[in-house]
Amino acid sequence: MRILIADDDSVSTLMLGRTLEKWGFVVDVVHDGTAAWERISGPMPPELVIADWMMPGLDGIELCRRIRAATLASPVYVILLTARSSQQDLVAGLEAGADDYLTKPFDPDELRARIHVGQRTIALIANVKRLTGLLPICSYCKRIRSDEDYWQQVDSYITDHTDARFSHGICPTCMEKALREIDEDVR
Repeated sequence: MRILIADDDSVSTLMLGRTLEKWGFVVDVVHDGTAAWERISGPMPPELVIADWMMPGLDGIELCRRIRAATLASPVYVILLTARSSQQDLVAGLEAGADDYLTKPFDPDELRARIHVGQRTIALIANVKRLTGLLPICSYCKRIRSDEDYWQQVDSYITDHTDARFSHGICPTCMEKALREIDEDVR
């Protein structure tokens, strides 16, 4: 996992970076919020960001807001790691879009546990498949046109584009219709 550290304190970033590398993470360090935003919005964004609240350029709060407002190639989990420790600061950080909030000086075991929460969250998001946009559906037979211009049943289309599975049954209205058709055929 790639982790971006955004903090203007060189000593803090050195200690944090070495700790994360010792735990097996690939670490990138920037010393202001503008550089952090460039990495996050770039072609190879980190999966997790540990950002200070107070830093030059964009502060941590504005960085969180930009991350949440942007359409990024992949989700980014953000931990604010700051000396600001009031309840109001914690709420402001989470409201701005941080996924987690830690105060300095940090406890390494707590940081590792929170990073693991971030890893699990990112893994869960990666497993979610969503249908978005307009689905071209026939108004008569209710088939959907696929990307290859092939008309298929709704359940097949959804199965191909999501992780949803179907269990088939028959609704009461269709059951009555089917029984009427059987009765008519028997006569």
